[in-house]
Amino acid sequence: MVRKKVRIGELLVANHVISEAQLQSALAEQKRTGLKLGRQLIEAGYVEEDKFLDFLSRQLDIPNVDLARYELRANVVELLPETYARRFRAIVLDAKDGTALIGMADPTNIFAMDEIERIMKMTVECAVVRESALLAAIDRSYRKTSDIASLAEELHEELDSGSDFDLAQLETGGEENDAAVARLLKSIFEDAVQVGTSDIHIEPDESCLRIRQRIDGVLHEQIMKEARIASALVLRLKLMSGLNISERRLPQDGRFNVRVKNRSIDVRLSTMPVQWGESVVMRLLDQSEESLGLDGIGMPERILRRFRHFIHQPHGLLLVTGPTGSGKTTTLYGALAELNESTKKIISAEDPVEYRLPRVQQCQVNQKIGLDFATVLRTALRQDPDIVMIGEMRDQETAEIALRSAMTGHLVFSTLHTNSAAGSAARLLDMGAEGFLVATALSAVLAQRLIRKICDACAEPYPLTSNEKMWLRANAGESAEFLDFLKGHGCPACNGTGYKGRTGVYELLELDEAMADALRRNDTQAYIAAAARTKAFRPLSICALEYASKGVTTLDEVLRIAGEQEDTGSGLGSKAEKVTA
Repeated sequence: MVRKKVRIGELLVANHVISEAQLQSALAEQKRTGLKLGRQLIEAGYVEEDKFLDFLSRQLDIPNVDLARYELRANVVELLPETYARRFRAIVLDAKDGTALIGMADPTNIFAMDEIERIMKMTVECAVVRESALLAAIDRSYRKTSDIASLAEELHEELDSGSDFDLAQLETGGEENDAAVARLLKSIFEDAVQVGTSDIHIEPDESCLRIRQRIDGVLHEQIMKEARIASALVLRLKLMSGLNISERRLPQDGRFNVRVKNRSIDVRLSTMPVQWGESVVMRLLDQSEESLGLDGIGMPERILRRFRHFIHQPHGLLLVTGPTGSGKTTTLYGALAELNESTKKIISAEDPVEYRLPRVQQCQVNQKIGLDFATVLRTALRQDPDIVMIGEMRDQETAEIALRSAMTGHLVFSTLHTNSAAGSAARLLDMGAEGFLVATALSAVLAQRLIRKICDACAEPYPLTSNEKMWLRANAGESAEFLDFLKGHGCPACNGTGYKGRTGVYELLELDEAMADALRRNDTQAYIAAAARTKAFRPLSICALEYASKGVTTLDEVLRIAGEQEDTGSGLGSKAEKVTA
């Protein structure tokens, strides 16, 4: 099949989509950037991407396919190897009777089409697709699950062949079965990074090995029947983390760094002895990505403005509270990144140190040698800091040192594991802190949760049930039941879940005189009642409801947040202010 080269720039000018001056400007800039002309025109703002794709579709008489809604089949996609799919920015949409329909970001690339025909040994027909959607589809489709399964089977066969697992050889990488372990771990990490995994769980069972990945807060499981390979994986991971490979009876913690797809991934590893071996959980932290900062964590503008006011104060204690996995550390790192200047001395005591920040003196707590939070904090105060961050307040001594530090001219940040902003001061009192110290030093408390975001590709209007209408009337006013809500029905882009990505919901409680008086009297009930009367305070559930009314999340996520507050008794007991779209 003979193909002719299409001069897309001339066609765009001839059809008055862009001007000749814009074309020449884009061509000149293209020499510097090396981008395709179409992408260069889009990046320069000369033409919208949707308009450009529609134009290509009409001019070339080919379909324009929305990959976010297209049901890709793994056996069809894999007809074109991943290497070529990424090189040519192409994906196989359909194949039958010796003809393949290929989605391409640049369907004018006749060289790529000829190469794909040669590789697939099929006649190729083209469709135009959005480049960002194409790259996301490639990441979803070329998962490493089949590679992981085959490598696990290969390792199992090598272990069964009679060759012992030589620890000395393993350390030097000279054992053949060690190469299989390395390839298996490489595939596991590549798959995890590709789909945005936050945690990898390796869990041995009696007759199988489970590898589970937490994506957007939900675990996804892959089961392998080769149970024997678990010990080989754990052994290799211990070596990578510098842990004691002979100790299998006690939990161990470590960390190591891996490079995956040109991204530097910091891995925090925790082992725990279980019935069938050792369970391993790895937290993946992408050091290649720039810190989100406070502007990128999803905090509403009203709360962000007040939060910034408190972090720029010269002294005082600011608490960030919530359960494990609610994003507290991300918020604190965002605050430190904003305050990190050459004129300020910042010291942190963390367990563990998650992200490395330049100029910040970060100290890793080590309970085994007596280096606890209180010890680090006492030493840090002798280092003349302006700002101190404490990873977590766990005991009375740490809390009292932090409170006294905040009273003596230091700005102190810390976290607490409580379910609401109102419960944090009460928790400090329960830990044994003096009420007058809390009342004087505590400036504000930020509580937060993570909620799942609706998948943009499959979002659709959602009719409310009668129970949901009753909840809205009771908690957000009579007009709330007439708000428009969305819900994802599930599509390839979100793996059928209806959700993609997460964002934070927040409540900020600022201490006033009534709350301070109650704390001085150690009167927890009066403190919570005073907090409930604060006009500016808005609970987590109302923040979540605002997101739902804007189509960011679902009402199910709002009810989950509200249910957590009610179950723990941490709500303030007052009717929330009305929410308007």
